[in-house]
Amino acid sequence: MDVRSCRNCGRLFNYLQGNPICPACKKKLEDKFEQVKMYIRENNLASMQQISDANDVSVKQLKQWVREERLTFSDDSPVGIECENCGALIRTGRFCAKCKNNMANTLTKLYAVAPPEEIRKKKDKDKMRFLDR
Repeated sequence: MDVRSCRNCGRLFNYLQGNPICPACKKKLEDKFEQVKMYIRENNLASMQQISDANDVSVKQLKQWVREERLTFSDDSPVGIECENCGALIRTGRFCAKCKNNMANTLTKLYAVAPPEEIRKKKDKDKMRFLDR
């Protein structure tokens, strides 16, 4: 059993996984999330600072929800965060579509299997040779 102190209120609680906050603080945070979500639906042109001020939530927490893809903004909204790779403005997640595609292509190339002809050429080249006497 892992007992920890809550990062927000300092109470002791039985820690299982995830954020090190107690169940009461988790409930408050989820309530704030629902409140922010409703505010964004009603005020889709509000800036990040306006959302933060109106709902008493830090901008850092709003950005975390966006990175976790829990919050998404419409295309006409002025709100966005930076892509962690190139810095482009995105509406949700951690990376822009271009960076996601580049990463996917890189991973695909890493795990691609060489065609049989190339394997055969390598095998012939790597054979042991003996000198004639």
